[in-house]
Amino acid sequence: MTEEETKSIREMCDAFGVTPRTLRFYEAKELLFPQRDGQKRLFTKRDGARLKLILRGKRFGFSLEEIRQLLDLYHIGDQQVTQLSRTYEIACDRLDDMVRQRDELNEAIEELQDQLKWGEKVIASMKLEQKAAE
Repeated sequence: MTEEETKSIREMCDAFGVTPRTLRFYEAKELLFPQRDGQKRLFTKRDGARLKLILRGKRFGFSLEEIRQLLDLYHIGDQQVTQLSRTYEIACDRLDDMVRQRDELNEAIEELQDQLKWGEKVIASMKLEQKAAE
């Protein structure tokens, strides 16, 4: 593989907005497999595609173990039917979780807004009483 077909750790960081520590972490977790040239890590297009999927999975709340399992399904030879089906199942579960979390957050926001309105009224009332007493 030529040098033009690979990226250095710095180029990967710049391209994907991650830190070198992040890339080393994903390598240690066996999610990325850069080539070694002495101390240098050289990342292939395949590594770039995997990193893109890792970052997307993390953004959607997939665990690293789920991401690893999904990436490993790429090579089972069924034209990614199993990989895509499993990804779809996990994504549906994550969406359900996210909707539930959003609903809980909306409920908490409404409750806090109500408490703030009550607080405004109490403070205003107390200030009026204070002025009247002066």
